[in-house]
Amino acid sequence: MKTIRSFISVPLAPLITAGAAKLIKKLKPFDEGIKWVPLDNFHLTLKFLGEVDNTEVPTICNRLREIAEDYDPFELSFAGMRAMPSGQRPRILSVKVADESGSLVQLVGELETSMADLGFKQEPRDYVPHLTLGRTRSNTRRVSEAVIAEMERLGDYHLGEQVVDEIQLMASFLDKGGPTYQTMDTIEL
Repeated sequence: MKTIRSFISVPLAPLITAGAAKLIKKLKPFDEGIKWVPLDNFHLTLKFLGEVDNTEVPTICNRLREIAEDYDPFELSFAGMRAMPSGQRPRILSVKVADESGSLVQLVGELETSMADLGFKQEPRDYVPHLTLGRTRSNTRRVSEAVIAEMERLGDYHLGEQVVDEIQLMASFLDKGGPTYQTMDTIEL
């Protein structure tokens, strides 16, 4: 048996990825210890599963298919900057994701319940849709005032809209250069 660090995500459209890359380029001159997400690693995380036994992957994929059957494709809008966990103590820089239909939040809620039935830990916090751009390199570091000011200046930056018509089960491999991701399965809505 082998374990695979895994998560469930929405792949991003090239327009959104390109917009995120441009936004990072605008923020980088103010960078003080921020580790930026590489272009190839952009995704919208729905549920982090952690270490998954490779023999459990087919069961997870089957469960994802059952859930996906209940959803039609829906649209998300990526616009506006967000500092997390708060503007006073930012450690993660992200783009807000608007879910006007409510489908994304409903999908994540269903994933949480269904994956808990399979033995995965439920997330204790409410799901806040966001696209991570970067994070401080240490939990003790905070984002600089210059970066916060630039985020405020770019506060309404609009990346675009995307139709969500599939979800993916992803494998994450931690290397010296950071994580690399591999798609284990793609499930259409």
